[in-house]
Amino acid sequence: MVVSISLENSKNIEYNIVIDNLPSLKFDTKVAIITNDTIAPLHLDFLLSKIEANNVSVVTIKDGEQYKNLETIEYILDELFKFKLDRKSIIIALGGGVIGDMTGFTASLYQRGIDFVQIPTTLLSQVDASVGGKTGVNNKYGKNLVGAFYQPIAVYIDPKFLETLPTREFSAGVAEIIKMAVMFDKDYFKYMQENSLDNKENLKMTIKKSVELKANVVNQDEKEAGIRAVLNYGHTFAHVIENETNYIKYLHGEAVAIGIIMANELSYELGLLNRDEFNEIKELLVRYNLPVNYKIENIDSFYEHFFLDKKSFNNKIKFILADGIGSHIIKNDIDEDIIKKVLKRFG
Repeated sequence: MVVSISLENSKNIEYNIVIDNLPSLKFDTKVAIITNDTIAPLHLDFLLSKIEANNVSVVTIKDGEQYKNLETIEYILDELFKFKLDRKSIIIALGGGVIGDMTGFTASLYQRGIDFVQIPTTLLSQVDASVGGKTGVNNKYGKNLVGAFYQPIAVYIDPKFLETLPTREFSAGVAEIIKMAVMFDKDYFKYMQENSLDNKENLKMTIKKSVELKANVVNQDEKEAGIRAVLNYGHTFAHVIENETNYIKYLHGEAVAIGIIMANELSYELGLLNRDEFNEIKELLVRYNLPVNYKIENIDSFYEHFFLDKKSFNNKIKFILADGIGSHIIKNDIDEDIIKKVLKRFG
């Protein structure tokens, strides 16, 4: 299965997302693989057996969202300079969303930009993070606030990598699948309700469908000037949760699941989502053991943190909301009192 990215507003940026067994990869240049200390023992040897290149080097970093920062980027860059990579060299991301984001950002910086390839190993990165060229790191102010839009030259999605994925990580990826179904496709949401992802064929179809939905959005709007912002459904809340819990308590997809519930409470308050639809979404999240509760300790602090979100502009908070299942609406004019009324339900 191949899904193509062809960016409407960026000349000569086209690449394929291949969903199949990982093929042999031949490069007439130096290659550096970026991975972490969890993925390396599981999959690095397999990837090395698939690569033919002038020289292959490996950079292994610590696993965890808490290491997604500029200090780690500087370490990776130092290693790449030690390997004497040049502008024709290629970097490969082997790992989940954190590795993909940091590898892409590093590629955008190294000698002002070199090519990189995504080989995602988690469900979340296969259906979402590896597609579309968003790269970056976190800082004390929030999530992914330092970064760049920088597209890979290819993405290779091999569902076999998911066989070693912990159940919790798998569920975190399902949150992003549910996100896309709620935003764009009611029939897809119904499919998720009626079919189990324990079935390998269902899983492969779900990966393909999710990638197609995201690719369609990215092709229209690479740099999130319009419809791509819809992919942040649940994320405005989730990023605050992750920041408040120091990126340790929740996996990204888990925070997104809670964020979806919070966004849906706001949709319900505004009359966009009825309680039956709210419960259907919640039940699907719960089926995959995703968290749906969070206690906000300080409502005012939580609210103020929204203004650090990248989508906020001119002192207005942009919310991505479900307008029923399968449809979306972007709102940036919601009264503060209404927002805080919803937040108090989690206080």
